[in-house]
Order: sequence, then structure tokens, then C-alpha cells
Amino acid sequence: MAQMAKKDMNTVSRRVASVAQHFIPVHLPSNESGSLGLSNTSNINDSYHRVHGEVPTHPAVWRSVARDDSGKEFQFTDIIYEKAEGEGIAKITINRPERRNAFRPQTIKELIVAFNDARDDNTIGAIIFTGKGTQAFCSGGDQAVRKADGYADYDKFGRLNVLDLQVQIRRLPKPVIAMVAGYAIGGGHILHMVCDITIAADNAIFGQTGPKVGSFDAGYGSSIMATLVRHNTLRVKMPFVLYETGITLLFHYFIVTSKVYLICCGIRILKSNVVEQIGPKRAREMWFLARFYTAPEAEKMGLVNTIVPLESLEQETVKWCREIVRNSPMSIRVLKSALNAVDDGHAGLQQLAGDATLLFYGSEEGIAGKTAYLEHKRPDFSKFPWRP
Repeated sequence: MAQMAKKDMNTVSRRVASVAQHFIPVHLPSNESGSLGLSNTSNINDSYHRVHGEVPTHPAVWRSVARDDSGKEFQFTDIIYEKAEGEGIAKITINRPERRNAFRPQTIKELIVAFNDARDDNTIGAIIFTGKGTQAFCSGGDQAVRKADGYADYDKFGRLNVLDLQVQIRRLPKPVIAMVAGYAIGGGHILHMVCDITIAADNAIFGQTGPKVGSFDAGYGSSIMATLVRHNTLRVKMPFVLYETGITLLFHYFIVTSKVYLICCGIRILKSNVVEQIGPKRAREMWFLARFYTAPEAEKMGLVNTIVPLESLEQETVKWCREIVRNSPMSIRVLKSALNAVDDGHAGLQQLAGDATLLFYGSEEGIAGKTAYLEHKRPDFSKFPWRP
């Protein structure tokens, strides 16, 4: 009987951990790690993990990309563009460490070309975006080339073409992972925010500088930040009842700052730091005060996905990419456009709708319509059901 009860409790613990993942997406502190690990699943030994196996952690072998598919040679001066041998991963690096990887118009032009090439390469499933060296991911626009009408380097007129790059990253149908070491500030902070995932080294620094240098970003730099940053409070509106092996878990409505305790039959089974998305206040703080934040502070606000030691940054980033490219390309594509759709308005809906159209074109029903048209016949859709 005792063995049965222990088995039931173990089953309940796993189920609770699974449910908790949906509203506690943070790492357990090392000094508070109990029997339930919410974020690290590497030690889980179930059929799902046995089938899919561990993600390899060996170093990627990078090769420089010198030409596009048509044979045209790239003339990059401000970036480094590489692809991992046999991995389905591209890496795009801002190569201006002497300027803390600040961008100028030429930098953005080269980044746009590289991202376009990675998009068009159907062997690439994930793109790493980073900065050269360990001192900075990107420190924003190079103020030395800032003019009254934007940033100007080789041209006589100013540009704000980084806005085009922001849109490109959002609409690119493959995940873009920001690999951040050192400073990600100003326009560089915005670039990491428009990426899909951010993996930060323990020396990373985040923040906005615009109001201190007479600048601002009223587009993605404000709107996306307001939906990203969070505060360390959890609000749960329930009751939520989970039935498992005859045991009922009742989660009452509660508001708890910093700590959460879930009670099962009088036994404390889960304890963790938690967060809730109440972004506008934090976004105002970041912009109005122009403060800098450490990697742990940024993680608490939801600005980064994970923090790793600086020496492990690329290894961990490549590992995440390998895990992504194992998955269904179309699923990832549609999920990215769906996750962006609300914030991107009609443009976001257009991207999601385009992905749905792409799926439909390859279906038997879609092909039947096209074939009938080309054969000058009336299409017969009678064999296709009107699904509920």
C-alpha cells in the first residue's frame, strides 16, 4: 500500500511539474532545487526523452560563407557570416569590436544580405546572431557617424536602416537566437529583443541609452519591450482542479510575491521563484531612467531565456539550435509567425496567413484546384470533407 501511495505521489509530482511549466518558466536556484526540476529536463528518463535522445554538445565546425547560391561573392567588411558543417545552423557576427560592435549603415546592409541568404538556404533551420569578442553583443548605432537625418557612412545622406533589419528578423521564418556576451545596449538591446531567443553570458549587460544621447525607439524598441519585461509576482486565478490517480489537487486563487507554494494533501511539493508579465511599468523604467541591468536581472524580467558562463556561451547556444533543428520546419515556421502575429498587427497576420497558404498549396485539396484550372476543368471538391 505504501509503495502504491509513493508511486501515486511520484506520478502527481511529474504532472504538477508539467502543469507548472506553463506559468513558471524560470530556473530553480541551486540552493532551492527540490525534487521537482522545472526547467532542466536532461535527467528525465521517460519514453519521450529515450526516443529523442540527448542533444550533442560537441563544438560546431564553422566555415565562412564567401558566396551566395548564384556564385556572387560577398564583400563583407563589418560582419562575419558562417555556417556550421552539416548542422543546419548559420552564425552572423557583427565584426566591429573596436566600436563595441556598434552598427553603421554599412553594417546593417551586410546583416540584411546575410540574413536573406540564411533564409533562402533550405538547409538552415536556426540562425545565431552575435557580436565579435566578449565585450559587446552590440552597443547600438555608432554615434560617430550619426547625422541630423540618421546615420551616414559612405553615403552623403543619413539612414535608419536598422528598422528594416528589425522587421526582417521578425518576419524571417526561422528562429534567430541572440548570443549575448557583454553589452547589449541601445539599438543592440532592441536587436536582441526582436530575436526569438536570447542566451546570455554571465557578463552580459542590458539596457537602453537613447534618452541619454538624444535618441529613442518608438517602434519595436518600445512595444516589444512592454510585452517582454516582467515583474517577480505571480497571479493565478483559479480554482484549477487536476485529477490524477484519484488525488485532487486544488489550486486556490492567490497572489504571492517572489515565492509560490503549491499544497497537495497538506504536503508542500513545489517552491520556486516566479514571474508575471506586467511589462509596461518595467519598460518605462528602462527607457525613462536609461539604467543598465545585469544578466540575472534581465532574466528575472524575462528578457533572456537562460544565463551561462561566458566560456560556455557558444556551446550552449549551439545546443539550443541543434534542439530546434531536430523539429518540424513547418511547425516552427508557423509557430514563429503565430507568436508574432498579435504584436505585429496586420503585417503579423499577413505572415501567418501566408504560412497557412503555403501549407494549403501542398495539400491534396489545394493541388486538385490548381490541376483542374490548368486542365480547364471544373474542380471536384466533393471528396474533401467539411471538417467540424
